[in-house]
Amino acid sequence: MLNNMKRILILAIIIIASSCNKKENVVPSSLEYLNQQKNILNQQLDSISNEIIIIDEQIASLDTTSSLQVVSAFKLEPTIFKQFIEIQGNSASDQNIAIHPEVSGTIVKIFVKDGQSVRKGQLLIQIDDDILENNIQELQTQLTLATTTYERQKRLWNQKIGSEMQFLQAKNNKEGLENKLSTIKTQLYKYKIHAPFSGIIDDVIAKEGNLASPQLPVFRLINLQNMYVEAKVAENYLKDIRKGNEVSLFFPSIDEKSNSRVLHVGNYINPDNRSFIVKIPVKNTNKYIKPNLLADIKIKTNETENAVVIPSKLIQMDQNGNEFVYTLGKENDVYIARKTMIKSGDSNDDETIIIDGLNLKDIIVDEGSRSINNDQKVDVLFN
Repeated sequence: MLNNMKRILILAIIIIASSCNKKENVVPSSLEYLNQQKNILNQQLDSISNEIIIIDEQIASLDTTSSLQVVSAFKLEPTIFKQFIEIQGNSASDQNIAIHPEVSGTIVKIFVKDGQSVRKGQLLIQIDDDILENNIQELQTQLTLATTTYERQKRLWNQKIGSEMQFLQAKNNKEGLENKLSTIKTQLYKYKIHAPFSGIIDDVIAKEGNLASPQLPVFRLINLQNMYVEAKVAENYLKDIRKGNEVSLFFPSIDEKSNSRVLHVGNYINPDNRSFIVKIPVKNTNKYIKPNLLADIKIKTNETENAVVIPSKLIQMDQNGNEFVYTLGKENDVYIARKTMIKSGDSNDDETIIIDGLNLKDIIVDEGSRSINNDQKVDVLFN
C-alpha cells in the first residue's frame, strides 16, 4: 500500500511540474532558448529527486515491514604490515659444471651414463695411458739400481772408502729418479677423470674411441642439493635489502612455493643496468628445481607494527579521484553506513595500509560496500 502511495505521489509531482511549465508549441529558434529549456528541466529534476528522498524517508518511518540491506563488516585490529619488492630471478647451483680433461689422449673407457648418480672421487673416464705406464716401469727399474748404488756408496763413505763425489753423484741420481717418478705418477692420475663432487651425470658428451682434449668437455655434472636463486635488484633498494631478509619464492613452471631468506647481497653495482646481485638459498627436496628455472621473488624490505590495514578491494574512488571506504555508525540501535575519506599507502598482495582517515576499532563495511550509499541504514553481519 505504501509503495502504491509512493508511486502516486511521484506521478503527481511529475504531472504538476510538467503542467506548470507547459508552454505553447514554439519552434526553438536559438541556442539560448534551448539552454534555457535545459536549465528548467534540470531544476525540475532536482526538485523531483528531493521530493523522492523526502517520500522515501516518510515511507521508511511508517513501513515497519521493510527490510534493510544486509552487509558484512569487521572491526579494525592492529596488524603487522610487511612491505615487499617483487622481482624475477633464476635458479642456479655452484655445483653445475662441464668437466674437461687435463690431458689429451684416446678415450678407452667410460664408466658412467646419462642420469647416473655419482659420489665424489668416483672414476668416470679412462684415457689411454700406456706410454706413461711403460715410462713408470722403466723408471722403477732405474730407481731400483740407483737405490742399490746409493746404499753401497753410502756404506763405503761411512767407512771413509771412496770419494765424496761418488757418494753425492749416487745420491743425486737416486733422488732425481724419485722426483721424476713422482711427476709421472701425478701425470698418470690426470688420465683418469674423477668426479670432483657428488651429483648427477646430466650429459655424457664424450664417446669411447674419441680423442679427449682440454678444450672439449666430456661430461656435465650437476648437484641439485645446494640450489639457490639469483636475481638482479635495482640500486634504489640497496638500503632496504640485507642478509637475512625474509623471501617468498614461487616457481610458476612447476607451481611450487618456498620460503627462504637472503643469503648474499652483492657489493658491486652493474653500470649497465644499475643493479646488484642477491642470492637466496632454496630447498629442493623433490629435485624439481633445475638450474635456470624462472622464479618470482618477493623480498621483505620493511615492517610496520600496529598498522591500520584493510583489503585493497574495499577502497573506492569518487569522481574527484578521492579515496573512500564505508564505515559504520550506530543510531537508535540501527547501523548507518558512512562514506569515510581516507589516504592509502603501500599495498602488499591484497592488502593496503591506511595512512589517514581510519582508526583502530573502526567498523569497516566488507561485502556489500559497493551497493550502498552514504547515510544508508543497513543490517550487519560481523565477520
